[in-house]
Amino acid sequence: MSDDDLRQEGGTSRRDFLRTAGLAAGGAVVGAAAGAQEADPLITEVQEWASATGEGVDATPYGMPIRFESDVVRRTVSWLTADPISSINFTPIHALDGTITPQGCAFERHHSGAIELSKDNYRLMITGLVDRPLVFTFDDLMRFPRENHVYFCECAANSGMEWAGAQLNGAQFTHGMIHNMEYSGVPLRILLEEAGVKPEGQWIFVEGADASSNGRSIPMEKAMDDVLVAFTANGEALRKEHGYPVRLVVPGWEGNMWVKWLRRIGVTHSAVEAREETSKYTDLMPDGRARKWTWAMDAKSVITSPSPQMPIRHGAGPLVLTGLAWSGRGAIERVDVSLDGGVNWQTARLAAPAQKFALTRFYLDIEWDGRPMLLQSRAIDETGYVQPTKHQLRAIRGLNSVYHNNGIQTWAVYENGAVENVELDA
Repeated sequence: MSDDDLRQEGGTSRRDFLRTAGLAAGGAVVGAAAGAQEADPLITEVQEWASATGEGVDATPYGMPIRFESDVVRRTVSWLTADPISSINFTPIHALDGTITPQGCAFERHHSGAIELSKDNYRLMITGLVDRPLVFTFDDLMRFPRENHVYFCECAANSGMEWAGAQLNGAQFTHGMIHNMEYSGVPLRILLEEAGVKPEGQWIFVEGADASSNGRSIPMEKAMDDVLVAFTANGEALRKEHGYPVRLVVPGWEGNMWVKWLRRIGVTHSAVEAREETSKYTDLMPDGRARKWTWAMDAKSVITSPSPQMPIRHGAGPLVLTGLAWSGRGAIERVDVSLDGGVNWQTARLAAPAQKFALTRFYLDIEWDGRPMLLQSRAIDETGYVQPTKHQLRAIRGLNSVYHNNGIQTWAVYENGAVENVELDA
């Protein structure tokens, strides 16, 4: 985007603004030329951090973030679940950029707590309608061809507290039950072919090694397509809370299907035989019925900055709006951003070509005049699906739902830069 694109009638360009700001702050970049500004001591004087040597390379054998970023952490909501053993925390998406989620920031969801299972004690069984029932050790899995893919994992309850109205004041809490990591593992298809799936095997039932087992059924078509038996994320071993040493990765589908501490895969005739546990996260409809097998996560987006936890701190002038978009049905095609609550829309810039089943970062560079805004983002995926408003969702599903809320989020930005989660009238 050029300076001319950023220039408004009677306004200044981004470069002009930054030049003026530098003068006002006594910035050395232009202060020397102006000759009339007092120099910034952070530039002209030797600071403490430049007066002595720093830490050596052996100070932190496993690297940790610098202390100035100590607020970028997973957070919980105390009233959300009765017991923290079976609970959830939230990815600090408001404080991250790019698309890859560090493992230490990726949200957790447990049904009976995170367990410690060593590689030596790990076993994976494939049983049921197969020619050769098999048991794999961890070392066995490492001998199979592996793949690397970047995928998002979203809890079906992400944004669930917002069905009845604006509840939680922060993108971390409204949309933070999501992560996006590069997974490495063996395609499940290869392991099933090794066991020899019989023609009548149409479903698989998967279980974890934890106390809950979190049993789930998956249609054979999906199992043979893109499901991974994964053992690393972002290049390192899975964290304990993410299913170490092995978890299932089910691209585009709700997170409860991504069984952690993967222990057993049973090939069955049907979902009925597999206990019908294809999804425990049904959507209750106004007429008393429930949408059942809603596995794929629909297109969704959220502006992460500005947002309630990331207010505007510098006042009027150049402002970068940024956020995330994703779809469980394909790649993101476009993201639109509104500054006035959906009256007018502008097409945002995608940071990189969108990948299927992965988070996409978008940006919109604007000149903020200091007046209030109602920020929204709207994702469109490659199938042509357009992210709906909350009112459009409620018109179909009512107010009894908890899961699969992909409605458009609204942030109110005030003159002082503060940001709040708000609900617009229909």
